[in-house]
Amino acid sequence: MPFPFDAFVPVAVILGLSGIGGWVLTTWMRIKNGYPLDGAWGQAVYPRKDQETAERIKLLSQENAQLRAELGSMKDRLVVERIVTDSGNLLSHEIDRLRSHPN
Repeated sequence: MPFPFDAFVPVAVILGLSGIGGWVLTTWMRIKNGYPLDGAWGQAVYPRKDQETAERIKLLSQENAQLRAELGSMKDRLVVERIVTDSGNLLSHEIDRLRSHPN
């Protein structure tokens, strides 16, 4: 019994058109939302390099550096506070232990 090509052709056409339609839709959505298009090997076809984008990158880099510096100072402060509060807590426990045992 030979393969029925008459049943295969409409399914192949529907799958092909669906794939093409999906590709067109995703490409349109990427363009609409400002994403760069990808080439065959994943490289950007037209990376946006206008003045506004360069300024935005510069501002975000500066903000990132400020936040990293702030995070570093918070970590240092947390270590110092932990040392101060833990040593005071340990000292009070040691005093209480010595008061309960007069020897």
